[in-house]
Amino acid sequence: MSVQRRSAGPVVIGVAGGSGSGKTTVVRRIVESLGDDAVTVMEHDRYYRDHSALRLEERAALNYDHPDSLDTELMVTHVAALRAGQAVEVPVYDFARYTRRPTTETVSAKRAIIVEGILIYTDAALRDLMDIKVFVDTDPDTRFIRRLRRDVAERGRTMDSVIEQYLGTVKPMHLEFVEPSKRYADIIIPQGGHNTVAIDLLLTLIRGLAG
Repeated sequence: MSVQRRSAGPVVIGVAGGSGSGKTTVVRRIVESLGDDAVTVMEHDRYYRDHSALRLEERAALNYDHPDSLDTELMVTHVAALRAGQAVEVPVYDFARYTRRPTTETVSAKRAIIVEGILIYTDAALRDLMDIKVFVDTDPDTRFIRRLRRDVAERGRTMDSVIEQYLGTVKPMHLEFVEPSKRYADIIIPQGGHNTVAIDLLLTLIRGLAG
């Protein structure tokens, strides 16, 4: 497969797919292949809009799986700045409290930039900054089980709240926005991070582009 770089500077790799699809595994394999010192990882879910003015229960009831829940315009600005070699101040999100923290994290440009998230291909301006667009495609039952385990263990959620959110917004928003965005992908990886053949081919391509 031949992929042309959009411009000089860091290679930008999009990694999308449904919640629990195995995006993190694919990102980890890319980082391991190129080295920590060569990769900047930009996670879309750090850009949830700030609703600190609302009460906790009001914040918890919001739909976080719709594209409008994310400040994608800010992410576009940050990725464009990184491509130009500039450092950016990335938001830090508190998933247990459903709000941004007052602090930010300074992120610098490296040889490769990974943009990761379930909704990154729904925005044309963000897509246009990417050299390679990958979609990690995994069975819905597997994705739900992974999300349940992650949100309970890592994000301070209860099992009931995860199930309620999945049925109320995650599944319908996946069908409306995430699944259709697969058509923008250059590479689709079935079976998520367990598809070693597809991932090895992807890594070969990325190493060629990243130099």
